[in-house]
Amino acid sequence: MASGTPTSSEKAPEGCITPAGSLTAQVPIPGEKVPPNAPLSAFKQLSFLDRFLAIWIFLAMAIGIILGYFVPEMAPALQTAGDFGAVEVSVPIAVGLLVMMYPILCKVRYESLGGLIKVRALWIQVGFSILANWILAPVVMVGLSWAFLPDRSDLREGLILVGIARCIAMVLIWTDLAAGDMDYCAMLVALNSVLQIILFAPLAVFYISVISRSNIEIRYETVAVSVAVFLGIPLAAAVITRYLVLTLLFGGDLDKYGKRFIRWISPLSLIGLLFTILILFASQSRNIVGKITDVLRVSAPLIVYFLLIFGATLCACRYFGSGTFKGLGEWGYSVTVTQSLTAASNNFELAIAVAVACYGAGSPQALAATVGPLIEVPVLLGLVEVMKLTGKRWQWSDRRVVNPA
Repeated sequence: MASGTPTSSEKAPEGCITPAGSLTAQVPIPGEKVPPNAPLSAFKQLSFLDRFLAIWIFLAMAIGIILGYFVPEMAPALQTAGDFGAVEVSVPIAVGLLVMMYPILCKVRYESLGGLIKVRALWIQVGFSILANWILAPVVMVGLSWAFLPDRSDLREGLILVGIARCIAMVLIWTDLAAGDMDYCAMLVALNSVLQIILFAPLAVFYISVISRSNIEIRYETVAVSVAVFLGIPLAAAVITRYLVLTLLFGGDLDKYGKRFIRWISPLSLIGLLFTILILFASQSRNIVGKITDVLRVSAPLIVYFLLIFGATLCACRYFGSGTFKGLGEWGYSVTVTQSLTAASNNFELAIAVAVACYGAGSPQALAATVGPLIEVPVLLGLVEVMKLTGKRWQWSDRRVVNPA
């Protein structure tokens, strides 16, 4: 636990990742070669839901848009389904995120997080992540919004809200699918949640009111409640569950915990993802369909943004983590994929909630924020596959910020 670079006895075998909480169970990473006598291909070993994930996601988008368009009363009901003080939060989306995030958060080794502050490699990675998420990404989004939409300040404002809302939910799915470092990802999610409460409002005022010279009034209560509902509830549920199930039911046996509990709740993550996507697009379908020109105009800078941030982070991790820089060590596949996907992901739930609260549900700003996940979901899903191919092509061995213990 004292070093971020595994020793020879701690390193996972070539082409394998040692999952968090286990030193024996191994899952393939993109560079793995299936032995000639392997009974099943990697594709056939996936569940039915995993095999055709891209298809299910596009179907969820399509069904959501169709339902929302032909059932007009659905959208306002989904957008204002619950009140938390003076802040309205979509309860269906909150439920979907809870189901999506809960199984993944149950895998995180919370019991070992206390010793992480002693790991120097962790602080280097966290510093890099803060730079990529809170300085680089918002600046790039502001620049792209001005480059692509110089005549539409309203759409620019929606894009800026997306750019400064760092991801605290969906990135867990992408990292899990890409076989990234889930412990480190959960830590970044928690860190970004705290920073989001502190920085979202002043950054929004700075980039929209000062830089873009528009007016916006954002209450900290709106941001804090959104983060508490969308992350706090599933995180608290996962921490309590892990303690009760792992400690009291299985007596600390990680193998039993993985086989008898995690194995059965894991499919809920993708089910929750599909449900969240369906609800999200149903709530904004008329806004999307009725303003298709605006949707297309907003899509262009978003595509460039996701590809640019992902590519820049990937190259930076590959360069600085090559082992040639003294004190930085080697950044392996799991670290790089986690950094890249975290930097390229955004908290569209918060961006939409703030846009609706500040400008109205039918506003161009809310539309621009809604187009965010419309582009992010398929692009990030594609980037997950890119990471798998990249890992195979570069024959990446695995390194984690903190070794399994």
